[in-house]
Amino acid sequence: MIQVAKRLHTVQEYYFSKKLREVRQLMAEGRPIINMGIGSPDLAPHKEVLETIASAMNDEKAHQYQSYQGLPELRQAIAGFYLKHLSVVLDPLTEVLPLMGSKEGIMHISMAYLNEGDEALIPDPGYPTYTSVTRLVGARPRYYDLVEEDHWLPDLEALAQQDLSKVKIMWVNYPHMPTGAKAALSFFEALVAFAKKHEILLVNDNPYSFVLNQQPHSLLEVEGAKEVALELNSLSKTFNMAGWRVGMLLGAAEKITNVLKVKSNMDSGMFYGIQKGAITALQFGREWFDELNAVYRRRKAQLFHLADKLGCTYDRDSAGMFVWARLPEGSISAEKFVDEVLYKKNVFVTPGTIFGSNGEGYIRFSLCVDEEKIKEAIDRFE
Repeated sequence: MIQVAKRLHTVQEYYFSKKLREVRQLMAEGRPIINMGIGSPDLAPHKEVLETIASAMNDEKAHQYQSYQGLPELRQAIAGFYLKHLSVVLDPLTEVLPLMGSKEGIMHISMAYLNEGDEALIPDPGYPTYTSVTRLVGARPRYYDLVEEDHWLPDLEALAQQDLSKVKIMWVNYPHMPTGAKAALSFFEALVAFAKKHEILLVNDNPYSFVLNQQPHSLLEVEGAKEVALELNSLSKTFNMAGWRVGMLLGAAEKITNVLKVKSNMDSGMFYGIQKGAITALQFGREWFDELNAVYRRRKAQLFHLADKLGCTYDRDSAGMFVWARLPEGSISAEKFVDEVLYKKNVFVTPGTIFGSNGEGYIRFSLCVDEEKIKEAIDRFE
């Protein structure tokens, strides 16, 4: 019998890969499931984006292999977007790397910087992919606590007291998923100082920067941040292009080159038409975000009503496309609560525990659900 690689024993199938199979099976059996679990935008991209990709199909080089670094005009559009909306100056030739989704970037960065036995600081709760990728490359996840009492920000003073000699990367993610917590620029300044002192590569995963967030920030706004930091972003949430797989990595030229060494051995560049559509999207002004956020604001108000029905508490000022809610005191575990709601009320939400041990006692609702469906879910709890 052919044995699998040992690395496969360090990870499990992604929660949503398994759970959504279960949800789809229930739907196939005729159950009227309302899926509030996953953050996959249900709204369409702007019509100009769709027109651009359709038009690009007839371009002379549309169907050939594309550059590993993306079209020059895409890199210019990304740099222009960061300058316009986040006041970050980037050289489009050397400091911008388009990606096939930011999830790809997590793997590429880890392969470029982590050796076996190295450690990566990972938030708890946090995006599960940070852990799985760290393990897949043979490094060791090392979790740092995020708790509600500290506004879901790490205690950098407490971390500094620990032995960080094996830590190579620190993953941060603000606005934070799953909690929606925001970070001030002063906190980013403290993070950069911490990373410089301990010689750690900071990576800020920033895909929710413009979703229900009136004051978006980039880690790269901090003076000197490029010495120790990279930033990931994507068009998935901000432009309703999740299935298009358009991400970006931003930072100093040397670090971008290191990641490109990995990326160039793993793909042949993003499809031409998708790149052209992304260029169009990146040129939109604030009005696009205002319209998108108006929809999410209405949905969020409805989800607060649903959370109230369940006896949950939550932060009304959170950013991103989720509502992170604390279960009532004395409740059953988050996963049991989710299964009970799924099988008794035909409503699927996400248990906080899939994001780490500090997610116990919490559930997460997605805003990627039509208002009428949210109202229907509320009615099921009347």
